[in-house]
Amino acid sequence: MKTLGKLPAEKAGEVADFADFILKNHEEQMLQKGIEILTVQSGTFDFLNDDEDIYSLEDLKEKY
Repeated sequence: MKTLGKLPAEKAGEVADFADFILKNHEEQMLQKGIEILTVQSGTFDFLNDDEDIYSLEDLKEKY
């Protein structure tokens, strides 16, 4: 805080803008993580785990 007090108003504003950017990014990451947890816990997409394998390695024309 002492360092911010030494900065000119214009530069302190840039630091504040950057801090806001970091905070919004953090909030978005936390929101996304929460949505991921809710989705996994809800079991909504569990049916995707039950799909049978319709292709095998033998179906490949070229192997790398």
